[in-house]
Amino acid sequence: MVLMAVTVWVIARSRNLFGVVVLGGIYSFLMATVLVAMDAVDVAMTEAAVGAGISTVLFLGALHLCKSEEARPVNKPWLPLFVSGAVGAVLVYGTLGLPEFSDPKAPIHTHVVPRYLNEIKQEVDVPNVVTAVLASYRGYDTLGETTVVFTAGAGVIALLRRRRRNSKDDKA
Repeated sequence: MVLMAVTVWVIARSRNLFGVVVLGGIYSFLMATVLVAMDAVDVAMTEAAVGAGISTVLFLGALHLCKSEEARPVNKPWLPLFVSGAVGAVLVYGTLGLPEFSDPKAPIHTHVVPRYLNEIKQEVDVPNVVTAVLASYRGYDTLGETTVVFTAGAGVIALLRRRRRNSKDDKA
């Protein structure tokens, strides 16, 4: 966690965009290790693949089309800093009412999990619980996430695509 905080601090202070992209990839790998430590290996693999892999490559491609240094802001961005801090404080305040991590008496462990484990064979008939939840109970959510990722990828490809001029365009 300390390495993640240091990485974010260095990213915020840096004006070299190549360094920011590389540090962003490092941050994603560090986040993936935290997720592995929390036994969320599937999410960690997604973070490593999308956050560190694909995003870093796409940012490097976009950086190829831009300048390598970020311009200094004309004025001090105090309002966006205040809004970001206020939103962060509200999010932290919202987590105070959550049950402790891995609390066996949390509502998810007393209501949702037993239903999935006991009734999944009759309702879905898929032996793997994770697959059944993602493909059946959360099927529309998974479809939506896949659509968002596909649309984002198509948009990035459309932005990074270079057009070749035809001889007709050169004469005009």
